Formats: sequence, C-alpha cells, structure tokens
Amino acid sequence: MLLDLSAIKTLLATSSTIAVVGLSPKESRPSNQVARYLIAAGYTVIPVNPGQEQILGLPCYADLDAIPGPVDLVDIFRRSEEVGPIVAAAIRIGAKGVWMQEGVANEAAAAMARAAGLTVVMDRCLKTVHAGLR
Repeated sequence: MLLDLSAIKTLLATSSTIAVVGLSPKESRPSNQVARYLIAAGYTVIPVNPGQEQILGLPCYADLDAIPGPVDLVDIFRRSEEVGPIVAAAIRIGAKGVWMQEGVANEAAAAMARAAGLTVVMDRCLKTVHAGLR
C-alpha cells in the first residue's frame, strides 16, 4: 500500500501526544529507540505496557483505556494478530490515527480504523518516516 504522505504529514503535524503500545524498557529494543526519538522530536510519549510501571522515566499504562488524557496517535509495537483490540481502543479514546510499526499489518483493523475516520499507517517505522519528512 502506498503511503499518503500528505495525510501522514498532517497527522504528524497535528499530533502532540503519542501512545506507544508495546514499549519496551530495554534500550536496545526498536520500540524504546523510536520512543526516545519521538521525545527528542518534541512529542509527548505515553508508554503502554501492562508489565511496567515506568519506562523512560514516564508513567506507564496497562492499556489505552487507562490513559487519563487525550492521545493523538497510537504507535503499535505488537504482533499483527494482536492489533484489532488496540485499534478498537484507539477509536474509543478518540485518537486521530494508528501507526502499525514495520512488520505489523492488519487489514481488518485498518479498515475498522479508517471507517471510524482515523488515519492509518501500516508496516512502516514512525521514526524513519518522520525523519524522512524533516
């Protein structure tokens, strides 16, 4: 699927808070590297990992529904078959978009998100795409 760069630019320009689902506390993991990049780029990052209380010095939430404030974009580091409930939660909490990281794609979940008006990116690294747009 082709990337709609204008939609992605708009999503990234209008998003300030990004929930990273599946964020690992291990610095060597891609999710941790992407989250650190996003923080350095000026975004507010909210870690989502049920096994952690804090990651990168930030409070960590068990799931999207537990986050107390608004979330603009949900960045997903989970297996493709686990994406459906995460996308459903992203819709419930009013996110503008869902981003499935490189290697993550779920057409049914993407269709559900698009039907709810969310921008969807699949199988792309948020860090790489953001850096390429700068």
